[in-house]
Amino acid sequence: MAQVLEFKLPDLGEGLTEAEIVRWLVAVGDVVAIDQPVVEVETAKAMVEVPCPYGGVVTARFGEEGTELPVGAPLLTVAVGAADLSGVGGNGSSGSSRTAEAAGSAGAAEESSGNVLVGYGTGAPAARRRRIRPAGPLASVPTAPAPAPAPTSAPAPAAAPAPERRPVGAVAVDEAVPSGPVPVISPLVRRLAREHGVDLRALAGSGPDGLILRADVEYAMRAAEAPAAPAPVAAAPASAVTRGERIPLRGVRGAVADKLSRSRREIPDATCWVDADATELMAARASMNAAGGPKISLLALLARICTAALARHPELNSTVDMDAREIVRLPEVHLGFAAQTERGLVVPVVRNAHSRSAESLSAEFARLTEAARQGTLTPADLTGGTFTLNNYGVFGVDGSTPIINHPEAAMLGVGRIVPKPWVHQGELAVRQVVQLSFTFDHRVCDGGTAGGFLRYVADCVEHPSVLLRSL
Repeated sequence: MAQVLEFKLPDLGEGLTEAEIVRWLVAVGDVVAIDQPVVEVETAKAMVEVPCPYGGVVTARFGEEGTELPVGAPLLTVAVGAADLSGVGGNGSSGSSRTAEAAGSAGAAEESSGNVLVGYGTGAPAARRRRIRPAGPLASVPTAPAPAPAPTSAPAPAAAPAPERRPVGAVAVDEAVPSGPVPVISPLVRRLAREHGVDLRALAGSGPDGLILRADVEYAMRAAEAPAAPAPVAAAPASAVTRGERIPLRGVRGAVADKLSRSRREIPDATCWVDADATELMAARASMNAAGGPKISLLALLARICTAALARHPELNSTVDMDAREIVRLPEVHLGFAAQTERGLVVPVVRNAHSRSAESLSAEFARLTEAARQGTLTPADLTGGTFTLNNYGVFGVDGSTPIINHPEAAMLGVGRIVPKPWVHQGELAVRQVVQLSFTFDHRVCDGGTAGGFLRYVADCVEHPSVLLRSL
């Protein structure tokens, strides 16, 4: 007999608590192998293909594309452990086999992998979970639809919500019995309900088997805040806020907004800048590439200059621990660089940049840039940076005052390199000029250190032979 196991959104690491479904890779009725990717999700850090630890037939999916789910919410169910699974999925009879006991059985363990993602594996049986009796069979509902718009008036507390006011797909519960377990598995949902005074026992969950999701709590919050009987008012012109398009701050854009806001809030930054004659640097790069071998990128040369400058000014490769009131100087340089993609701005990190050659840096920049464009960067590729190099010259601008990538202490910005009139060897000439801007955390150093760093970078740009002294 087939056993139907529930696969929940796993802990993807890096402190992530939720993810948005971007694309389903399987449909109800498909046969999946152990560890086969079944869904592509977008976290605050990267796009991730999530593998299923069970092998069998997909009987249900929970969440449409574009739905945001918390970690621990059900993703799909899989029928495993039967010789003939052709009749599984889509009818109400399969709902009776979806039990918590099946998740911990020996047969299920044989049909699952041993090491997939946090929270899954065959090392120990899955925890048993008591279920609230649903109003009807759920096996025929392949997905959990999104909740309906908020009503204009709050429903009476003692009465069940009207069908048109309940989130689509919500499962009715017996409100006359206040005792028993509350069908909530996410601590985020419980905290949200507690902070806003929402009684979870009074809610009808829209998830599988009456599971209460965050959308159900938010629906109840909106219903409670709506006026009971709004008085008629004269029509007034809509404000710009109500007329404008609303774009959710989530995924990569939401993560960028949070990080930049925190940086502005916590870091007392300052910026200095200088123009530099990059003619000799451009000529040196042309000579390197003309000599044969892998091409050396301009970004790689600038990165090599940055690592040499950080070796002379190690206080700028640090972070500030305000709880301990200490500046933590970091031994390795993990160099982040800003990359603009269709999904927004991301900052991939080149590990151990201080120990790489210009050729190695070029190869790593190329690999990470391509991964950023394809949306395949992993969370590890986007975390752990200690210093950021921002080449905004690709946008055709000369200068900027960039925001430091928290919790780092500094960032070097590079503008476009363009021909400009320049005094060279006592005569006016046309030279390739670039503006360099340097933003630093004033807690880790004073202006003298920042100026010394920037001046050394400018000297290396103008006279690449200066860099040889530190090699």
